Amino acid sequence: MTETLPAKGQEITDLRRVGISPDFWYPVAVSGAVRKQKTFAATFAGQRIALYRGAAGAVYALEDRCAHRQVPLSMGMVEGDVLRCCYHAWAYRGDGRISQIPYLPKGAVRPPRGVRAYPVREAYGLVFVFPGDPDRVAATPLPQLPDYGSGRHQTMTFSRTVACHYSFLHENLLDMNHQFLHRGVVGRIQPQLLGYQAGPHSLEARYRFTHAGGKKSRGAGLLAAGAGRTSPHVITIRTGYPYQTLHLASEGTGSPAFSLWAAYVPEDAGQRTSHAYGLLMIAKPPVPGALHLAWPFIRRFTERVFAEDRMAVEAEQRAWDEQGQDRNHEVFPLILDLRDVLRSNGGPIRPDPACAATPCSGAQR
Repeated sequence: MTETLPAKGQEITDLRRVGISPDFWYPVAVSGAVRKQKTFAATFAGQRIALYRGAAGAVYALEDRCAHRQVPLSMGMVEGDVLRCCYHAWAYRGDGRISQIPYLPKGAVRPPRGVRAYPVREAYGLVFVFPGDPDRVAATPLPQLPDYGSGRHQTMTFSRTVACHYSFLHENLLDMNHQFLHRGVVGRIQPQLLGYQAGPHSLEARYRFTHAGGKKSRGAGLLAAGAGRTSPHVITIRTGYPYQTLHLASEGTGSPAFSLWAAYVPEDAGQRTSHAYGLLMIAKPPVPGALHLAWPFIRRFTERVFAEDRMAVEAEQRAWDEQGQDRNHEVFPLILDLRDVLRSNGGPIRPDPACAATPCSGAQR
């Protein structure tokens, strides 16, 4: 089934048909995965991107198609700061221009251009690219994460593919009424919405969390220990388009026990699969080495919670695929306002070129 773009000025009512705005910095790889003198195949919303780290250590991002025969450049080899295609050895600089066609006679006409080069930056242990309008790069800063590398925090990095539209992930984190899902991991939690503020580009909500019984995992207790064991915890969650943050602190204090920053990056052209990148920044306790000892338990706890969340949002996506539209009946005003933020800041999903030649399955609609 081929999906057509809406007419100019026509609103897209189904949020799952809204594409994420490309005019931001998006992580597409963990820095450690892009090794020196090696390539790495990344994607953003169906755009294939070849990352490579040159001899000097800088990372470059090129369109992952050789201008010659369209073979992926990520299959090539790195020579110094140049990426050479594996097929006919065409070589590209980091700016995407062709530096050499080894068999071309001297003086022969070269192709007028090479391949697209993406602006790329490394920060917070991640590789970010800017897939949108190049004229917007200078005015678009990277996300600011003062806790990362502060010395007062230790960071746990997450990188997982989730088979759902990015909006399901925003809704999952922001709607804390789903804690019943995690009752086997965190016990019975009573979340109370204290209030929220919505604007054209963001939405911030505050919840009070009270433990109402049930067994709590050791990892959950260790993660929240810095916020105090007796006072109810206050969680502040913010969608500042296109990113999300979460902070947990003891009620009446301003110092969070931990902070989470997350970005959900569409991978496929239909934006039905997302890569979730998360940075969990945990405050170090007064006892030296205590956080190091607790690290395996905290990791296990967070992985269990994420696995349950992934199960739920992927089930939501499967329902959308089967029904061909969003039939859920949302009643929470907070999520209804969040949908407005995501819808108004996004845009149409470009039709998948593969669907023009072959009818696409429901998952690609």
